[in-house]
Amino acid sequence: MRTAARLLPTACILATAALLALGGCRKPRYDTSTPQAAIDAMAEMVKDGRPELLPTLIDIEARDLAFADGVTEASAIEDVKRKAGDMLARLWRVSLTLKKRFPADVDAEIAKGGSLAKRSGFGDVFTAVVSDPFGWLDANRSRLTADDLGDGTAAFSLDGKPVLGGTLAMRETSDGWRVSVPVELLRSSGYFPDTREEWAVVAYLMLAIENALVDFEDELDSGKFKSLSAAGERAGRLISESAVAQVVIFALMQQNDPAKAGTAAGPGGFTIKAGNAEIPIGSTGDVGRDMGNAGDIMRRQAEQ
Repeated sequence: MRTAARLLPTACILATAALLALGGCRKPRYDTSTPQAAIDAMAEMVKDGRPELLPTLIDIEARDLAFADGVTEASAIEDVKRKAGDMLARLWRVSLTLKKRFPADVDAEIAKGGSLAKRSGFGDVFTAVVSDPFGWLDANRSRLTADDLGDGTAAFSLDGKPVLGGTLAMRETSDGWRVSVPVELLRSSGYFPDTREEWAVVAYLMLAIENALVDFEDELDSGKFKSLSAAGERAGRLISESAVAQVVIFALMQQNDPAKAGTAAGPGGFTIKAGNAEIPIGSTGDVGRDMGNAGDIMRRQAEQ
């Protein structure tokens, strides 16, 4: 889980940069004719206050298949992208509200340059995320490059070093250059959506995070928080508690599939990590109780 958290600033900003624009609004045109132009487009979308367009720059190659209900994998992926775009738009709104409510504190967060590396504690991390959700891209734009390899692909580099060991790249599509998700590599790991139900859970995860942000925004509008740090801790609790159920469901699906590997906590169970704690889920026979225990541990960590 810590590894995923460390990858989030890089992978999320690059990977998030690619969902379909929301219907009903006129979509600005962004140049993605070259790898470098596509990176510039990501920064421009954030600058324009259109982070919901970021997912339009991600390319997840779908298999040519339809599930039992007739839904194709391509349409299931697009559903995930649309919901991710909605979530990013809500996160952007929350950050603007925080900026109005705690201008000096948010400015201090932005001055830290969007880095989570020196953060300590659950609340501190989420304070940075909700205050300046796209700060990493702005702070590191000059360090990030995409080198065209001449074969329809491009490699990301940060300070001249491959991003994520070279596994994250770009490829040229009929719509321009897009961030290419290494589908085969992820699928072989056993932790990539493979069924209609698994894609639905990922879509609902995006929705769960968006709903948590809606609840947080309501509390923020009510004047409940006296400081940015208190608001950040509350946002972290709401998001974590909303997302954990979908993560658990997805992990249980993976665990129950004999073709996929998992980290078992016992017969029929697996282990998730929350900070320094390892929490068994499912092995006790009472998933609800295990989820509640996970939520309690997360809350205690948030309040420390």
